[in-house]
Amino acid sequence: SISVDTTVCISFAYFITAASSITHQLSFKNEGFSESSLELPSDSLILSPNFKEYISPNNIRRMSEILRTAVTCSLDCLMQAGIEQPDAIIVGTGLGCLVETEKFLENFIANEEGLISPTAFIQSTHNTVGGQLSILLGNHNYNMTHTQNTLSFEHALQDAALCIEEGNEHVLVGGADEHISLLNDVVGKLGFENLHMTSAASFFILSKSNNEKAIAKIIDCGSYAFAESFADAINSFLAQTKIKKDEIDLILFSSLDAQSEKEIKTLFPESKTLDYLKYSGTYFTNSAFALHFAIDSLKHHHHKPKRILICNHLHKNHIGLTLVESLEA
Repeated sequence: SISVDTTVCISFAYFITAASSITHQLSFKNEGFSESSLELPSDSLILSPNFKEYISPNNIRRMSEILRTAVTCSLDCLMQAGIEQPDAIIVGTGLGCLVETEKFLENFIANEEGLISPTAFIQSTHNTVGGQLSILLGNHNYNMTHTQNTLSFEHALQDAALCIEEGNEHVLVGGADEHISLLNDVVGKLGFENLHMTSAASFFILSKSNNEKAIAKIIDCGSYAFAESFADAINSFLAQTKIKKDEIDLILFSSLDAQSEKEIKTLFPESKTLDYLKYSGTYFTNSAFALHFAIDSLKHHHHKPKRILICNHLHKNHIGLTLVESLEA
């Protein structure tokens, strides 16, 4: 049995009909990027597209980097899926809009706690991305932001599945986080040490039907808080999905703990495992990048994998597991 204080496992089999990421890799509108991705050097920069192709200049001027990247990925997803309005907008973020948070606090201190413009505060909240998307799209449907540390994206994905169970057809779901220099000073207090902290955004359209736009299928998604054993969590998750370990072709994992990495390589052949942290860098929702990486690998990896397991163990006390399958499996 698995010893956990909090376990959330939602079984579903829904289809991804669009995926878009702006990261430190050539991931935006570039099918096959998983084959050409390189390990990140410490000084790498996020590879931003021409935002003006997606967002008006007036809106760009008022947006921080995390807003530009998240909004652009979202609009790209909608265009890929051929839909104008999602039935729900769900965002996962660990730390929210840090640039605007820092700006608000600096203005607050500079004005000696007096009256200041509320703009920076309004744009600093964790649900700013979801709110901005709602405004730009004129969308009044379900809109939710999940902030659960390194499990923020998994909880957003589970919420998206529940929305589809309630009858919604297309759900826009994603993860985004932002890096500022202050993080380098406080990274130890966040539970990380000596890491390459980065910014990125990844968004997807989760749909109920296997239509002509479908590119992959998500079999299951689980989140485990305060799990004592990484291996037990994986075994419990796979038992629920009824997928055997030898039926999984690739394991994308993130772990900052040598023991956890050892457990992964005990459960699966080392030739099947890949540490996606080397490609994503470290941010609280980088399992969203791993999902896009997995989807791209299902279509373009030379080994043609059929099932990929994403193991998010970025934080030692939290485990997120997502099983992705090709349409041909």
